[in-house]
Amino acid sequence: MTIQALVIGIGSGNPDHLTREAVAALNQVDVFLVADKGAAKHDLVELRKEICRAVITHDDYRFVEVPDPERGADRERNSAEYQTGVAAWHEARARRYAEIIATEVDDGGTIGLLVWGDPAIYDSTIRIVDLIKNHAVDLDLAVIPGISSIQLLAARHKIILNRVGKPIHITTGRRLLDEYSPALGDVVVMLDGDLACSKLLDRFGDLTIYWAAQLGLPDESLIAGQLSEVIKEIRAKRAAIRKLRGWVMDTYLLRPS
Repeated sequence: MTIQALVIGIGSGNPDHLTREAVAALNQVDVFLVADKGAAKHDLVELRKEICRAVITHDDYRFVEVPDPERGADRERNSAEYQTGVAAWHEARARRYAEIIATEVDDGGTIGLLVWGDPAIYDSTIRIVDLIKNHAVDLDLAVIPGISSIQLLAARHKIILNRVGKPIHITTGRRLLDEYSPALGDVVVMLDGDLACSKLLDRFGDLTIYWAAQLGLPDESLIAGQLSEVIKEIRAKRAAIRKLRGWVMDTYLLRPS
C-alpha cells in the first residue's frame, strides 16, 4: 500500500508563523500521527491540535497518539553509546508508527507528522519516516519547511545571527563544553536541558547570551546580557516555566566580545 507522508514544519506554536505551503499541506492530511510523551508533555499534543483547528477548513481528519518509546539518559553515555541509543530509539519509534499506519490509514491516504520548528534542524522525523519504509509500508515523502526557533530567537532579540564576515555554529547543550571556542564565532545552542553554558563562566564569563524560551507562545520569555550577570535569572525563569508547564523549550545564542 502507498501512503503520502507529509512532514510539516509548524514553527513554534503560533498559527501566524505557518507558511502558506504548510497550511495547504495541513489541509491535505487524513491522519496526524503525534508522539505521546506522557501527561507532563501532553500540552504539546494539544498545541498541535489547536494549530490544526485554526487553519484546517474541514473536519475530515483525526489525530492518533503513538506512545513514545523510552529513551535512556543522554548525559550518561559516551559518543558511541549515544549514537547507538538514538538509533535504537528511532527504530522503536518507526516500528510503532508503521504498526499504526497499517491499521489506521487507508491505501492512498495521507499522514501528517507535525514538526516543531523546521524538520531540517535538530529533528529526527525525516529519519524515522525513512525507517518506517523498512516495515513494509510504502511512503511517498514530502517535506514542508517551517520557521525555526533559531529564526525567532534572532527576530525577538532584534539581532542578526552572524556578524560581518563571521561564521555561525549550531550545536547542542550536550556538545557545547567539548567544542566551544570563541574562534567558532556566534554559537547557537539547542536542546540544552541543563544550561551547559553556565559551565563556561570560569573561562568565558564575558560572553553575551541571547536566550529565549517558549517562542511563539503566550508565555514567551526573553533574557539578554553578559552571561555571568544573567545566568541566574535565566535558570530561575526556566525553572518557573517548567514548573508551570511541565516542559520548557528554549534556545540561545552565545556571542564573544
